Amino acid sequence: MPRNTPYPRPARRAYLMLALATALTGTLTACESSATAQGTARTPTTARSGVVAAQETRLAELAQQDVDAGAPGIVVRVDKGDGHVIEIARQAPWTRADHTLAASDAFRMGSNTKTMVATVVLQLVAEHRIQLTDPVEKWLPGLVPNGSAITLRMLLNHTSGLFNYTQDPDVLKAFTGQDSRAWTPRELIAAGVRHDPLFAPGTDYTYSNTNYVALGLVAEKATGHTLGDLIQQRIAEPLRLKNTYLATGTGTATGPNTKIGTGTGTGTGTAKSPALAHGYEPDADRIAPLLPPYAPAGTAFAGPARSAGYVDTTWINSSTQWAAGGMVSTARDWARFDSALLSGRLLPPAQLKEMKTTVAEEAEIPNRRYGLGLEKVVTPCGTVWGHNGQVPGYSSEDYTDATGRRTVSVFTTTIFGIAKPETAAANQALVNAAVCTMLDKPIPTTPPSAPTDS
Repeated sequence: MPRNTPYPRPARRAYLMLALATALTGTLTACESSATAQGTARTPTTARSGVVAAQETRLAELAQQDVDAGAPGIVVRVDKGDGHVIEIARQAPWTRADHTLAASDAFRMGSNTKTMVATVVLQLVAEHRIQLTDPVEKWLPGLVPNGSAITLRMLLNHTSGLFNYTQDPDVLKAFTGQDSRAWTPRELIAAGVRHDPLFAPGTDYTYSNTNYVALGLVAEKATGHTLGDLIQQRIAEPLRLKNTYLATGTGTATGPNTKIGTGTGTGTGTAKSPALAHGYEPDADRIAPLLPPYAPAGTAFAGPARSAGYVDTTWINSSTQWAAGGMVSTARDWARFDSALLSGRLLPPAQLKEMKTTVAEEAEIPNRRYGLGLEKVVTPCGTVWGHNGQVPGYSSEDYTDATGRRTVSVFTTTIFGIAKPETAAANQALVNAAVCTMLDKPIPTTPPSAPTDS
């Protein structure tokens, strides 16, 4: 699985190449194609141009095609910054017994979390409480081997060389729900650093969730507050993000006022949110051929069985995510965050410039560059800024233009459910169309090619 997952290389490459540079096929029956029938396509009541209406119709068609190709559920939100907001939700009929999907539903945001964590860190830099040149050893003494040579900047832009803890076999069992053990942030780092580093600090790039768990602990150490509280106080509350919070524990979600995520324990959530969209992954038999060759035999996601060969992963163990991928939010909330960030409302100009200073990602993703918790992505219709995220049952793509005026989100209620070529191609077509709509560019008419190495 890409990003915040235990399978970051081949599967991440396949996903990214098909979702903005970014899977069960079969007999899923389409849900109603009419936005009115499902009641989840919402736009302003003011009169809209024929062009906007045509764009919305085309996005609805592509969202339905994505579901028809195998995606359990899709949410699309496009805000062109002119008062016209497009919101669409589609789902396979078999998922409705669990939840009626709406564009306003909360999703687990996966590695989009890194953008919020990086924002908090850079705010602390602006306040001279920490420095990007600080070695990890200064803040987390003895926790990270060779920590005196690894700076906070290297953690932020994934040039530390630290092994990705989500590839550790013990963490993988919890990540996939096969183990209910609640991992603490310090235990996650320990799982990462017991593996050899991938390269000398600062000499290369490799995406590693270990970096951001360390950053979460640094932010807590520098302030004396939990990471969850820092995000609420510095981002969610000022921006009035009513449905955005950090989740923790082994299978529940915490509300905005719950203490969470300290360096000595993760705690557990208090309640299951009725607004949380249900996420799904292919069952053990169907996921096996989709896994990379280095995944241990028997790797599969735990959860209640569902028809069409899926399991419900909504309440899977989330303790392995934290600062690397534990945020829960909605498309509307995240668009507000992205807009505020890129427009300069959350960071001073110097820190925003640092955040947008990028390094090349792996050679197999030539159209992406990584900044400090923020990606620069070249799409068929122009350059955008943002991040993507994947945790069990959830994939999210969130982008904005350089000014923060225009935003787009495409959420999918699965990762591996869109891993097969035909489903991945349908998903890429939808993401590309949504980004082009955001930028007011013509929607591509040529179907994208699917990767061959998924």
